[in-house]
Amino acid sequence: MALGENGGNRDPEVAALLKGAVDLHVHSGPSVMPRILDHEEAQAQAEEAGFAAILFKDHYYPGMSHAQMLEKAYPDRKVRLFSGVALNNPSGGINRYAVDHNIKLGGKIVWMPTFAAKNHIEKYAAKSKDALAFPSTREKMVEPTPLTVLDENGQLTDETKMCLDLIAEGDILLAGGHLHVTEQVPLFEEAKRRGVKKMMINHPTYLIDCTDQDMADFAAMGVYLEHSISMFIENARTKMFDGADLKRFIEAGTVDKTVLGSDLGLTQAPPPVEGYREIVRMLLDLQYSEADIRKMTSTNAASLLGIEV
Repeated sequence: MALGENGGNRDPEVAALLKGAVDLHVHSGPSVMPRILDHEEAQAQAEEAGFAAILFKDHYYPGMSHAQMLEKAYPDRKVRLFSGVALNNPSGGINRYAVDHNIKLGGKIVWMPTFAAKNHIEKYAAKSKDALAFPSTREKMVEPTPLTVLDENGQLTDETKMCLDLIAEGDILLAGGHLHVTEQVPLFEEAKRRGVKKMMINHPTYLIDCTDQDMADFAAMGVYLEHSISMFIENARTKMFDGADLKRFIEAGTVDKTVLGSDLGLTQAPPPVEGYREIVRMLLDLQYSEADIRKMTSTNAASLLGIEV
């Protein structure tokens, strides 16, 4: 049977599996990039589907204030809202002050540079097939300064180490952003030495250049592997993988260290909750158990937020 062929008959099963889902990668607006829904709409849709939590990700600003105000504005909604800071140029790049502010305002994650990462900029300039899936801003912005966690000698910068110390002290999640795998290996090794307990590599097979062995090595180090749902589902302009790829990636990193985040809210793609419906159908077709599906769509992510579901 082809993947998804029997999906329509699985609607009740899929709906049940979405109860308690946790999405660590929601690209709702407002944003300088075009989005198909705003934070309140993302909250409402997640609430209707029974999600336990969603986390807003914007490349340009920390979203904790939006999350907290929306929870206050809609106290009857049970879905919890979180956010964090991406260490791109608008937040001052890789700097301890942005990390400290993020923690003090209740942020749950620090992403290393994404669109401002030297790796991202170089791939985009070279018109890499991967990078071309990345959206442009509504209006042309000031050209980003390329950022890396390594100094001219290939060692982690002192500022990066100070950021890691704050992340460890705050017991929040460190995400690799769009740094290249050759940067993320020393980053996570040093993070572990400095006491960071929650670590995650974003879409390891998109921009980052992870091999299956790299993913296995990261998982063995205790790093979670977040695969973007948007890259596997139909009717998304960012689709670049299929079910067979997903199965291989999960096997490389193990179910226990796999997180599926929507990476949705983008134009020309379904909204986040619909992305979850599609990926759950795919996982069922791939013969994953309900327990394993819940790990990858809920409890693994919840553990990184430090919440119960």
